[in-house]
Formats: sequence, structure tokens, C-alpha cells
Amino acid sequence: MIGAVNGAVSGPACGVPSDSVRWRRVHPLTPVLQSWQVIVVLLVIIAQELGQNLTQGEVPGGRSLPRLGGWMLAGGGLVLVVLLVVIGLFAYLSWRFTRYRVTSEALELQQGVLSRKFRQAPLDRVQAVDLAQPVLARIVGLARLTLEVAGGSDSRIQLAYLSETEAHQLRNHLLAAAAGVRYETEEAPEAPEHFDVTVPVGRLIGSILLSGLTVWIVVVAAGFAVAAVVAGSGGILAAALPVALGGGGALWQRFAAGFGFRVATASDGLRLRHGLLEHRTQTVPPGRVQAVKIHQPLLWRLRSWWVVEVNVAGYGGDKEGAAPSNLLLPVGTRDEAVAVLSFVLPDLGVEKELPGVVVDAGLTGSGTDGGFVSAPRRARWVDPIGWSREGFRLTSNALLVRRGVLHRELDVVPHARTQSCGVTQGPLQRKLGLASFALHSTAGPVSPKVDHLSSDVAAGLLMDQVARARSARAVAGPERWMERSDPLQKPPERPE
Repeated sequence: MIGAVNGAVSGPACGVPSDSVRWRRVHPLTPVLQSWQVIVVLLVIIAQELGQNLTQGEVPGGRSLPRLGGWMLAGGGLVLVVLLVVIGLFAYLSWRFTRYRVTSEALELQQGVLSRKFRQAPLDRVQAVDLAQPVLARIVGLARLTLEVAGGSDSRIQLAYLSETEAHQLRNHLLAAAAGVRYETEEAPEAPEHFDVTVPVGRLIGSILLSGLTVWIVVVAAGFAVAAVVAGSGGILAAALPVALGGGGALWQRFAAGFGFRVATASDGLRLRHGLLEHRTQTVPPGRVQAVKIHQPLLWRLRSWWVVEVNVAGYGGDKEGAAPSNLLLPVGTRDEAVAVLSFVLPDLGVEKELPGVVVDAGLTGSGTDGGFVSAPRRARWVDPIGWSREGFRLTSNALLVRRGVLHRELDVVPHARTQSCGVTQGPLQRKLGLASFALHSTAGPVSPKVDHLSSDVAAGLLMDQVARARSARAVAGPERWMERSDPLQKPPERPE
């Protein structure tokens, strides 16, 4: 049975047959945006060479500048023209031989001048659709679209550059097609947003100042200053300059990447917008998140701030600057972090208790708080500080893993997204009757692991998790979530 959804038709067919879909090209300004850095480097090199020769008043061979000055300028200009022509011709051919199309089943891309390449991304494997606008692209109204699919490290398809309007329309179309929705026209409407969480600039700056990176920069700077005073030499301070530039650059990247961070929810997924110099818009469809981690650095307890990170197949934990693609919330309050978690995993599978109580026990509790199973007391011999925080909680829908005394962490993994599990036991653990349980997820910042459980508890957890994962996969809905018989759950209300 096929039903209408907001002017769309849900069903297995989404679009038109592949043989009738026309190929499209990226924007004609793409070669300029992709090669401008090379052109600038060539101009700088030639200008430096000409400037040096003009300053010295001589050229190789001992000839005077008046006789060969014009020849040098003409020769340098000729070399520049030839290089620019070669670069421009190659860039034009690269643009000419790059084309794409969206069929009912996949996004197809053809490219290559000397070596032709054909790539195909199945729409039912779409993990995320991202839009990025570097400074120059934003000035001319262009955007880069990246389609992340489940696969290896080279599984993404990138279309650079498209007009901003075309990029947004293509993103909407890809998300609708991945959801199993077909529209009568090619222009799929953008799904409305329900609530949003924004990161104020003051909070972002405060989180950077209270980060471990800032602490290390201050410690290293103080060390160099003390060494300079003791040695009575300013050369030590000069040696600290590269360290200061590197640390300052890292802090700036973190600020620029997290500037204007906004999280919103819609029926097509979780939407993230951020960036000062390069604007990025990420859309992660429902059910594509493999694992979630909420963690809190030690100094952030002063403000009760938390970070939310995820594993998404295709991102692979790659980082751009200081803000990785896997970041759902760079800094937020406890309520905001829980609200983001509740959209990624609307139902924790807690039948009798309130989900907030279980989450609080995972964030700040210890021992058996919130129904968690913790490490036994004898684990203090191998982990004297953090043994009381090591624990897990199994629900009908997810596994919650808790750890960390100084740096608190809570990992949440839906049973259906479990890749594999394992139990390890070192020689000292064997003597104490302990073992460590690890759940393997896709590449990313979340690596769920519970150390120093009782051996029998770890073995039982392994068996239980494997059985729950198998059952969850058996009843999981199709990859195209709009084809499910039950509608998406209503997103949570905006936190106060």
C-alpha cells in the first residue's frame, strides 16, 4: 500500500528509472575555486624571484640588469602564462569530464581526465549529507555537497561546487530518496524543524579556556618563561614561539569550527550548522547513529557543561580542525545534552524508571545507582581511582556504559547497531577473577568498554549483548525509514 506524506508518495520507487535521468555538471566556477591556491602560489614564487633579481641588480651569467631586465620580466611572464594555461586547461577538462546524476537507487558520479572513474552511492546506505561553504565559495554563492555512505574510508562522494540553491535542493532530494519518499517533481521540500539548541559564543569561549589544551598551553608557556628567567636568555622565549603559534592555531580552529553551532531536529534527521569562516550544514538521518558518547572534562564541572559525540558510518572519526564531523554538541548544559540524546535514541528501553534517572546515574552516579552493574570491590587493586564508576546497564533497546572519575563518560549503543563484542583478561585480572568487556562500533570517538568486571558477569554480558543485538536486527525496520509502517516518533520538546 502506498500512502501520501506531505505531498510525497512513500514506496520503493523514488524518482525515475536510471536510463532516463539526465547527467548534470557542477558549477562552471568550480575550476577557479579548486585551483586558486595553486595560482596564488605560482604568483608568489615568480614575484619573489623577480623581486630578488631586481633588488640585486644582476642575473645569472653576470649580465647587467639594463640589458636583461626586460628579458627577465618577459620570460617570467611567459612562464607564468604557460603555467596558467596548463593549469586552466587541466581544470577545465576536469570540470568537463565530471558529471553526476541521481537515480531511483543511487547517486552516480563520473570524473577523471587521464583515468576515468565511476562511483555509485546507494541511497539506502546514506549515513549523512553535508553542505560546506568555504569563504570564497560563500562569496560567489556556491556550496560543496558531501554524501556519506556506509563503507570504507573512501566511501564518501563529494560534489564541488554547486550553486547554493541547487545544493540545498539536491540535499533535500537525497534525504527524501534515502527515506523512501517520492515526489511528483524533482524539487523536494525541506522538512520543517521542530526544536533547536544553540551554543552561545560566550559559552564556546569559556569551554575553550577551560579545556585541557588551554591548560597545557599555559603550563608550557609558564615553563618556558621560568627557563628564560633562570637562564637569563631571551633565546628560550624565541624557541617557544612555534609552540605558541601551534597552540594558538589549534584554539582558533576550535573556536572557528564551533562558532554559531546549532542543533535542530526534523523528520529527515538531525541537523547541525556551524562555522565562522567555513559554514557547514550536516544532516544525519534517523537511525544512522551507531553510538553516542556524553562526556565532561574535569574543569567543565564548574559550569556543568557536557560534550555529545557520535559514531556514524562513513565519517570514520575524521576531524576537520578542532571540531570533528562526529560532534553533535561541542558544549551544552546537562538538559541540552540529554535532549540531543533523546532524539538520537528516543526510547532507552527503560520500562519502569524515568529515562532521566538512568541517564543521570550514567553521567554522575557510581556503584549500583540507576540499576548499573559495577565493577566489584576487588577491582580497586588494578584501578584504585575509577573502579567504582566502571559499570553498565542493559535495557531492552540499548547498552549504557559508564566510566571515569576525573573525566566522566557515558556511552550509549543501540542493540541493533552492535558490530561485535569481546571479552579480554590480562594475567593480573585472571588472578583477581576480573575481565574487561568491549563493544565494537564503527570508526569514531565512541569506543564502549567496561573494565574489571567479574569474570562471570563479563561472560554473561557478552552472551546477553550478542542475543539482544541479533533480536534487535531481526525486528529492525528497513533502511528507508519512511517506508516503515509506524511513523517517526515526535521529536522532544525544546529544553527550557
